[in-house]
Amino acid sequence: MPEEQPPETAVRQERTEAEDSENQGSLAGVFNELRGWARDILVAAVAAVLIVVFVVQPVKVEGTSMAPRLADQERIFVSKLSYRFSNIERGDIVVFWYPRNPAKSFIKRVIGIPGETVEIKGGVVFVDGRRLEEPYLRPEYLDHDYHTTKVPEDEFFVLGDRRNSSNDSRNWGCVPRRNIFGKAVFRYWPVSRAGMIE
Repeated sequence: MPEEQPPETAVRQERTEAEDSENQGSLAGVFNELRGWARDILVAAVAAVLIVVFVVQPVKVEGTSMAPRLADQERIFVSKLSYRFSNIERGDIVVFWYPRNPAKSFIKRVIGIPGETVEIKGGVVFVDGRRLEEPYLRPEYLDHDYHTTKVPEDEFFVLGDRRNSSNDSRNWGCVPRRNIFGKAVFRYWPVSRAGMIE
């Protein structure tokens, strides 16, 4: 006949089993929590990749050709979707692959759209013979004259805002539509200048 355990031993044993069960339950809870975090991080990473590939892309401004609107080393977001649903318009600041070397990207302002003529006299831009109002320019950034040019079909005439130090359509011609991959929409760095880009 088996020996009877003292009551306190039986209670202690029951308590140990309960504690083991509780520990296993808390381990399972921690594991479930970690699995939930891993899933959320994976979903966030996939979403971030999709956003960068299809929606917006962070870009660093290099150079001063778009001063004072954009400064050297500022960080901006470029919308890749903008021109899927709307047309490229005069005044838009666009990022595009440099026509002479598609490995490089440039950022400039659209001045002439397909079919228009562009001319510069005394630093003033004329589109189809009419003076273009450009309130974003500083007088000290204006540059020399430029002969009349007709913008080809599906191409765009672009200029930097700092005309006297910009490498743009005056030097290498118009930008094909297929080279333009987005519109500059938001400056996020430095924080003190964060905001929409117009």
